[in-house]
Amino acid sequence: MTDMTTPAEPTEDTPFEPEDDAFHVTSDDPYWVETTWFSFNVPERRMGGWLHAATAVHRRVTTWRVFVWDPRGAVPGELAYHRREEEVPFEEDLDLRHVRYPGGGFTVDVVRPTVDYRVTYDDGDRCSIDLLHASAHPPHRFTPGAAPMMQNPHFDQLGHVTGRLVLGGDEILIDCWSVRDRTWGPRGGPHGQSRKPEHVRGDHTARIAGGPRWREVERERGRGRIQYVFGHVDERTGFLGFARPQDGDAKGWAPVHVGYLLRDGRFERLDAARSRLRDWRDPATGWTAHLELELVDRTGRAMDVEGAATSRISETGDTAHSLMRWEMDGEVGWGEDQDVWNPAHFRAMRDALQGVSG
Repeated sequence: MTDMTTPAEPTEDTPFEPEDDAFHVTSDDPYWVETTWFSFNVPERRMGGWLHAATAVHRRVTTWRVFVWDPRGAVPGELAYHRREEEVPFEEDLDLRHVRYPGGGFTVDVVRPTVDYRVTYDDGDRCSIDLLHASAHPPHRFTPGAAPMMQNPHFDQLGHVTGRLVLGGDEILIDCWSVRDRTWGPRGGPHGQSRKPEHVRGDHTARIAGGPRWREVERERGRGRIQYVFGHVDERTGFLGFARPQDGDAKGWAPVHVGYLLRDGRFERLDAARSRLRDWRDPATGWTAHLELELVDRTGRAMDVEGAATSRISETGDTAHSLMRWEMDGEVGWGEDQDVWNPAHFRAMRDALQGVSG
């Protein structure tokens, strides 16, 4: 007899509910983490911005960061604004529906559950932010069990972001289309390690050999590679997806295995077997310079996209998040390339890209 009190496993079409704006602590795992992320951009200034927090609920600490970048530089000392506070303790229970992250962090207030959010931040004369993220659609759930989040629930949500940013007395109006996301579940520690025997042994051989040496290094296995891209013209045209460079071919084409295509105001999930991405890298830095995407959704609609990195942030010199200018369907859109690396793997790829002899 079926136990009707046991909730069914979520599918990719299971909707999120208002209670998903709050914490989801269903385990006493000490590595249980809940994240919150909002992004924005200012295309005319080639400027991007993040407000991100990761809360380890059982250890009662939060790591949060706020940063704004533009073409002046990519590393923390060169950024328009950068602040990161590690593992700030909190005593009172936090409510993510109306939260001020401890230690001078940003605030999030639910205006309309699962849809609209006000986000603010105040660091005196250095930086202040006041934004409304008005979502264009319900949260888009990733396929359960799909990388990179695996079993942890994760969603992305496009929104019309409006408000203002003040940097050192310079007031900048925000009016853009960008994305927020949320993830919850065990993260880090033993959950961050590959359980595949060949990866535990340190065998990082690329599945497909050949092609330029730097591309072969790029697709080595077991390195924790993630590449997350999105771009939107408005609420009617855009895309979002995760690529798996380690499953790519010798010419650099990597499958985009989860995500969506937005055309004529209609979202459809990507066809993982027919969607792909190729990255062209800056030989001086190793960071993304130009991206090509060939996207096909499950209904057969296709979109070819090209993007150029206009500015970026790299907190550690390897992983970089770039503001991208995209061209799609004859229109210009804006978004990001989040190119995530293991530091040693990035250095090996960059060394191969910069090599002067065979």
